[in-house]
This record gives sequence, structure tokens and C-alpha cells, in this order.
Amino acid sequence: MTNKQNRRSAIRNIVAGTAAITAGGMLSSFTKEEAKEKMTDRLKGNINHSVSPWCYNNLTLGELCAVSKEIGITGVDLCGPKDWPVLQKFGMYSSMCNGAEINLTDGFGDTEFHERLQKSYTEMIPLVEKNGYKNLICFSGSKRGKDDETAWNNCAAGLKPLVALAEKHNVVLCMELLNSKIDHKDYQCNRVEWGVELAKRLGSENFKLLFDIYHMQIMEGDIVRNITDYHQYIAHYHTGGIPGRHEIDDTQELHYPAVMRAIVATGYKGYVGQEFVPKNPDKIESLRKAIHICDV
Repeated sequence: MTNKQNRRSAIRNIVAGTAAITAGGMLSSFTKEEAKEKMTDRLKGNINHSVSPWCYNNLTLGELCAVSKEIGITGVDLCGPKDWPVLQKFGMYSSMCNGAEINLTDGFGDTEFHERLQKSYTEMIPLVEKNGYKNLICFSGSKRGKDDETAWNNCAAGLKPLVALAEKHNVVLCMELLNSKIDHKDYQCNRVEWGVELAKRLGSENFKLLFDIYHMQIMEGDIVRNITDYHQYIAHYHTGGIPGRHEIDDTQELHYPAVMRAIVATGYKGYVGQEFVPKNPDKIESLRKAIHICDV
């Protein structure tokens, strides 16, 4: 089957999935418009939902936007300027912008990358504001033998002028927390307290953390307490089943409804991004189920 056929099948599947809604164990059929209205009505609205495109590479960005809207998703993560016209066409929000970073390993923890990073972020920050967005991702990069103090000092030095610029443009620089045990060996910002310490040193509401639940469960666990204790330093969340970063249902170890209730209890009004890699054949159905798992 060709990619084009796969994409057409995915679109048909999501329309069929949203047009068949169970209630009291009975299956009812609706028109596409009725299904969309009922799906929206069923979401409580306490969580703003977004999705990461790289997990659905069998769909174009436009196709992902179309099917995501059908299941109550309003944001798309990890998109840059070349992607924004597509998001705007579908009325989707760029909930975590990217495109200024070098990569995940060459980040603000090494002074040799500061000049290049400062140039790219200086150009990107005004673009984020101009297009009506807020969050822009950044990375510490790898340790490369540095102790914590050296890395904190390096990151702070590289980020301070950019944080000042972000304050002027109402943009939040978001450093992602990643695990260094399985997926990103040697990554520096691999614990919530490490990222919080950097945030304290920068002392600005325009620098916060992207709390990836999957990564932090691998590194630390204690997810609910860490969210509760450090929520003021967190600007965005990502999901993922543990182990394997697959579906967030009962095939993995975290109880995501409890995690989402903890997030809501902090007063958080940002986005929760679905960033799991579906292993089930019907990827969009897995995404739909994830939205309802997180709808608390």
C-alpha cells in the first residue's frame, strides 16, 4: 500500500472513529458534523491538548491537523516558521515552537555554541511573537564531562541576553527535561531540580521547563510530587508511556489520569502535548484514546 493510500485510510478511520460514539454500551452513528460536536461536548476543557507530528510521520502536517481537530486537539508541538502557515490554515496553535536550536546535544551548556545559538534565538524570538505564539524550545546539550556548577554557569551566561529579549517579546524559552539513562545519553538537564536551579539563577518568568513526563519517570519517578512542588517553573508537558514511549493506557506503568489531575490542581493553563509513539496499527485511535485518558 502506498503512503498516499495510508494517509487516505487514516483520514477515513478518524472520521469513522468520531462518527461512532459509545454511550451506555450502545453504538450510535452520527454525521461528521454531529460527531465533531459531540466529541467537543465530551471533553471537559480542563486540559489544552496538543500533539507532536514526529510521532505520526505517515501523515502530512495538514492531515495531522485535520484529524487532530476532530478529536479535540487545538495545538501542535515542535513546529517552526515553515510549518506555521499550515497550522494557521487549520486554525491550530503552535504550542511549542522550535527551529532555533542546533540539536539536542549541542546546547547552552557549552560556551562554544553560544554565538551560534544566540544569533538563531535572537532571530526566532521576534518571529514567535509576531505569529502570536509564546513557547520556544531550547536544550542544555550534553554534559561532556562538565560538573553541574560549570554547566549552570554556562547555560546562564548563554541564556541571559536571550531571556531579556524574550521578556520584551512575551516569549518563554522552555528547556526540555530529557532522560540520560535510555534515550539521550549524557544529556545535562536530566532532572527537574537541575532545571529548577537554572531557572532560579535566571530569575525570569520567561525561562521555564518543558516537563516531559516520560523522561522524568525514567530518571526520577515521583511525578505527581515534582509537578506539585515545581509547577511554577513548568511551561509545558509531554506524555509518553513507560517503558518504550508508546500508548499511555494501562499497558504501561503510569496512571495518567492521576498525573493530569495533579497538573490541573496547580492551576496550569498551558498545553499537554501527546508525544507517545503509537504501536497499535490504528495510530489515530490511540491518539483519540490518549486525549480521553487525559481529559480529567
